[in-house]
Amino acid sequence: MKEHKKDSKYRVFCNYCPGYCCYRLPGATLYITATDINRIARHFNISDGEVRKRYIEGKNTFKVKADGSCIFLIDGRLNKRCGIHLASPQQCKDFPYDEACVYLYSEELLEIISPKVEASYRSSSLASVKR
Repeated sequence: MKEHKKDSKYRVFCNYCPGYCCYRLPGATLYITATDINRIARHFNISDGEVRKRYIEGKNTFKVKADGSCIFLIDGRLNKRCGIHLASPQQCKDFPYDEACVYLYSEELLEIISPKVEASYRSSSLASVKR
């Protein structure tokens, strides 16, 4: 595994990203380790077992919402959407692995993800107007 580099020249794009990598696409896998589960458990002040029960699907990936987004992704925001950013899995922290983000350079991926991001924002905006 590559060492996490906070000063990566590619990480700056993450500050303004609406969370493209937070949507599960066919063939993509988020691998959550026991260490990640323990970090999340401490974040919520619950047991590792409770984290697995509430948030983990299968053996080691997060459950997702109906639109395929991570259950911790906050709807209605255009950036800083991770609800557990400080406790997020190592794979999330390491992305984009000191390389250019694949979502920014792939029209095919953006065509799949952008409508989901826009729908998330629209649905939350409409909900707040109805209140």
